[in-house]
Amino acid sequence: MTLPHPISLLPYRPTEDAPLLRTWVTTRTELITWAGPAFSWPLDDAQLAAYAADPGRHIWTAVSPGNHRVGHVSVSGTRLGRVLIAPEARDQGLGRALVSQAVELCFGELALPEITLGVWAHNTAALRIYEKLGFRTEEILEGVEEVDGVPWTAVQMRLTAPDR
Repeated sequence: MTLPHPISLLPYRPTEDAPLLRTWVTTRTELITWAGPAFSWPLDDAQLAAYAADPGRHIWTAVSPGNHRVGHVSVSGTRLGRVLIAPEARDQGLGRALVSQAVELCFGELALPEITLGVWAHNTAALRIYEKLGFRTEEILEGVEEVDGVPWTAVQMRLTAPDR
């Protein structure tokens, strides 16, 4: 499939990528939207260093032509997560390109049998991307997180590797 915006996924480099990543997550709500309760606000270098040091996690930075860093994604086990597009690069189709590239790496290089993920039910743009790429809802977890007094519902999704 040809996507409208070519991007590449490069290994995450904490020294160069962490400061930029922090500028993309500017509020507690954005942090929870991006990473659930895994990090505490404010996001800092120590948390990102521990995240990057996790030996079971593959982390990539999405780069567009011209070497512009436009996104971030990681995989831990079979769990795709931490999907984020730079604020200035949003609404350009890069989310789909980023997730497509990550899926290719997961099923190709990492040889995963499946990919799972969780997404907030109110994040309809992300849900549409995942559904268009073939992810299917497995479970809906009502009110698993409360943000500013509002309960958030999580949608658990799965995509099985194509037959080889």
